[in-house]
Amino acid sequence: MRSLSSTLLAAQKSASRQPYLKVEIVEKVGGVARLAWERLYSGSEDDFHHAATMPSDGSLLRARVNISTYQLYYQRVPNPGPGSAFGSWTGMGAVSSSSGIALASRGATVLLFYVDTDGRTICLRESTDYGATFNAPVPLYTATPSMEWVAADLNESGVVALFFTVGSVVYVMKRSGSTWGSPVSWTNSLSSITGLACCYYGDWNVMVAGQDSSGDYQVATCVYGDGYSQSPGAWSALVKLAYASSGSGVEYRCPFVAMAEVFRTFFVERYTGAAYYSRPLWSYAAATGDYISSLWREPVPFNLASNYGLALAYSSTQAWLSSPYGVWRASFSPSSLDVSADLLALSLWEEPGSGRADLELCNDDGRYNTIGSGSVAAIKEGSEVRMSPGYHTGAGPQGSSGPGYWIEGWEYLSSGGRSSLVIHARDGWGLLENWRARRQYAWPSGSKNIFQLLSFILARAGLEYSTLSSSSALSDEYPPFTIQPGESGATAVKRLLEKVPDVLFFRGHYAYSKNPQPGDASDYGYGINHPVLAGRYASHAPVANRVQVYGSGVLKEVFSWPDLEKAYDRLHQVHDLNLDTEARAQARGEAELRLIQRAATSGEVVVPVNCGQELYDVIELTDPRAGLAAAKCRVLGLALTYGTGERARYQQRLLLGGV
Repeated sequence: MRSLSSTLLAAQKSASRQPYLKVEIVEKVGGVARLAWERLYSGSEDDFHHAATMPSDGSLLRARVNISTYQLYYQRVPNPGPGSAFGSWTGMGAVSSSSGIALASRGATVLLFYVDTDGRTICLRESTDYGATFNAPVPLYTATPSMEWVAADLNESGVVALFFTVGSVVYVMKRSGSTWGSPVSWTNSLSSITGLACCYYGDWNVMVAGQDSSGDYQVATCVYGDGYSQSPGAWSALVKLAYASSGSGVEYRCPFVAMAEVFRTFFVERYTGAAYYSRPLWSYAAATGDYISSLWREPVPFNLASNYGLALAYSSTQAWLSSPYGVWRASFSPSSLDVSADLLALSLWEEPGSGRADLELCNDDGRYNTIGSGSVAAIKEGSEVRMSPGYHTGAGPQGSSGPGYWIEGWEYLSSGGRSSLVIHARDGWGLLENWRARRQYAWPSGSKNIFQLLSFILARAGLEYSTLSSSSALSDEYPPFTIQPGESGATAVKRLLEKVPDVLFFRGHYAYSKNPQPGDASDYGYGINHPVLAGRYASHAPVANRVQVYGSGVLKEVFSWPDLEKAYDRLHQVHDLNLDTEARAQARGEAELRLIQRAATSGEVVVPVNCGQELYDVIELTDPRAGLAAAKCRVLGLALTYGTGERARYQQRLLLGGV
């Protein structure tokens, strides 16, 4: 149960309680702003190697290489915005005909790296005045054979890490003060590299595109340590963000990555078959996730044809995209709209594996006739609906933020001279249902535990995941697991949850799991201070009272002897070869039996709204009319209904199960 203030607790138990319900719509998914890109410049420059950065004065710095003359061009726009001179460039001399370039900045320092015309010597031009002027070129290192891709960034102390590729090997050179160290090769392996990027946040966070030893293409992440997630100077292993088999005709190249308000990336997906395309894809990491965890949303296509992708830059308030021929910007502050005053009715339903909401807004004056723009710009498919049930208290109106819902669609109702807008939304299970595996994902036994697998799937749908309590199986079981192409995230998550006693529910944009136990303490009581308006209480013989668990060379049985003695033998069998010890098989059998026993108790109660009530909470019921005194039940479903005028109501219906 969500914690409530003492004043809100008192208000919801008061006989004179006055409802308060806050409903806000915001352009966010999983706690991350959904960026609305505005294109500010469309030019005729060639699509070729390029880079961008924003120093702390807010100027936008861009660099590009001409595909015909191999001249390096540079641009500084002091206050970028509509009408800025994004088409004005300054030549900086000839560079390599095939190598990438890199821009990095921190404070007033700007670093521009490129490979000289010999294709082997990496050079630096440095600025200490936000990119207004640059020092003369300084050769840093000459490699054999040629260099291809370049990336760099600075840490808070001004230490520079320069990454470059020679063949299929990534090297790093570091500068402390004015002294450059020698290049050191990474400890990972690819057979070829088709792009390189990095950004600093705690460590140097690297992204690389290329082919593995099997010829399969991938975009992968790794960390070059600076003491945050990885020891200084140490490399983490590669973790795939995107992947395509060698026979698919799909290639990946030209990644860019930045830590704006979250880690964001753009990279190019290119299909070399008959219906050729080459376009950027974008993704972002979980809002509170570390880069090394590599929990990314499923990459999404960007509406642009490009072979060299889109560079990312950012200020404290805006994100910027750059190609040689285009500039885009988007605000980090998403559109939001408080619709509480217009709310006529609300119907909200949560149950294991599903959640939905319908809200009706007054539209008599046509205020919602232009949704998606202007003052109602926040109302779009995919926008988040935040609902906070509450009451008016002695300290003013207070509420408790419940699970997030995301808009699926809407309809207008017009009758009897009245008009309203009805918005339909689904919770995190809807986001999971809408994520479909683009390819087969397969993890062999021992590679990831169930918590890590759940984290991966939920992140692909744009959701974060944590635990309130957990079973040992959640972290100790490392099962073989496969997600087939086209399978939904919801189906995959439910299959994983079948392997553990833990249950999953949503609070805001977070997915939480808990491990229900028969001895769990009660979270709340109904029937004394908080009235029961109506109740139905039922008990059934469990569908099974004996559980057999067949593991790898293991057989364990778990019994509910009182139920078996009354209803005779009702058998449930579990077959799971991942269970290779008696202890694991025993724990699985006990969990299966608890689940069956929870379902044997049923019923429902109707109560005034408890603002903090959640799925799987344990409650106590006192209803003398049914002979109940502090009877413990578990909430297995809840509905909240709200209405104004003739349909005035504010109540919850709770579906009950055994503890």
